[in-house]
Amino acid sequence: MQKIIISGCNGHMGHVVADICAADAQVEVVAGIDILGQKNPDFPVFSSPAACEVPADAVIDFSHPSALLPLLEMCQAKALPVVLATTGYDPQQLEAISAAAQHIPVFRSANMSLGVNVLLDLVRKAAAVLGEDYDVEIVERHHHRKVDAPSGTALMIADAAASALPYQPEYIYDRQSVRKPRDPHEIGISSVRGGTIVGDHTVIFAGRDEVIELSHHAASREVFASGAVRAAKFLSSVQTPGLYDMSHLL
Repeated sequence: MQKIIISGCNGHMGHVVADICAADAQVEVVAGIDILGQKNPDFPVFSSPAACEVPADAVIDFSHPSALLPLLEMCQAKALPVVLATTGYDPQQLEAISAAAQHIPVFRSANMSLGVNVLLDLVRKAAAVLGEDYDVEIVERHHHRKVDAPSGTALMIADAAASALPYQPEYIYDRQSVRKPRDPHEIGISSVRGGTIVGDHTVIFAGRDEVIELSHHAASREVFASGAVRAAKFLSSVQTPGLYDMSHLL
């Protein structure tokens, strides 16, 4: 049985990950990390990574970017593989993730959903076929508690399209201050925040007299938690340090 530590265990996603693990005979949550140190009846909870001395096989992180560096320090010190499912990292934090991946297996994805990763493949194929004749726009919608915008998934989609387009696009996040026609080499990314929307992403390929849309709708957070647990299981078979993502798992 694989032993898991959940970073951000008392957050919304932390609870869902714990529930997924409780229903899976192959994994067991042996500890949690939460900045408030709130108790959990099923496993011990520590207020910082440094305080957690419970042996484990992997860490799943659904916390906050500000918690990254102490978590990476713990994982490297204990040679613990880590699944990073948090979004909103700044460039310095991304560099820290790459540096840690030289010493331990690090699985990072802005979206752990299998469906979203299939969507990325479809976006690449569509962009390669449609090329310069279609404008690319991305609309993402999330609940009102989400603090980063655009979403990490929206940026993944934009990168997928950009990798297949015959030009280097510019990402445009705000048209309010731009008083000019749309540049054909843009990818527009729009964010909506409201209610309890789990996560919706739509990619629009708008051409002359026709529009193609590719969409993914997440009905619950369980799809992301399930993907993170699958990633932790995948890391149990990985012996080589490195940066892994959903393409390796799939």
